[in-house]
Amino acid sequence: MAESTLSAGILTNIFFQIVQSPLNIALVGIIVFLVYNIFKSRNNNTPVRPPVPELPKLKKRDFTVEELKKYDGTQEDGRVLVAVNGNVYDVTRGKRFYGPGGPYAAFGGRDASRGLATFNVTAAGEGYDDLSDLSTMEMDSVREWESQFKEKYEFVGRLLKPGEQPTNYSDEEDEPPTGTSDKPKDE
Repeated sequence: MAESTLSAGILTNIFFQIVQSPLNIALVGIIVFLVYNIFKSRNNNTPVRPPVPELPKLKKRDFTVEELKKYDGTQEDGRVLVAVNGNVYDVTRGKRFYGPGGPYAAFGGRDASRGLATFNVTAAGEGYDDLSDLSTMEMDSVREWESQFKEKYEFVGRLLKPGEQPTNYSDEEDEPPTGTSDKPKDE
């Protein structure tokens, strides 16, 4: 009997200690709120979004500016291609950035080199852009972006200059062909 009276006295004492201080009441409220959220999140049966089906690998080929425009993410398969410094990359994995409604949607299906060099999302040109008027610093920026695209996305071909003939790619080529013209005007 003495034990139950002692434990009741301790609990009463703890209760009065909590109630007497507004800070303690606030802390207990926060603790109750956090514990409630932990249990609520464990019992929450949110539907899991089905994974986006993987598109088949695109066969390497060269693109004209007009052909590239078709790959802006609005077509049936939703594929998005972006050209950087004359090389075309399949950025479909980054569709939330480069596809319709994304922050860089202006680059989808276009040559993004000038926009990346000048940090201007709306600078995706309509025709072929030879980049010859970019400064050395801007060209360095384009090359840096290009190396990031090489690491993250699949190379699918080159952007053809007007009148240029396409390259025949073998299935074993993984890297863009060397010799793309990226020399700025002032070098």
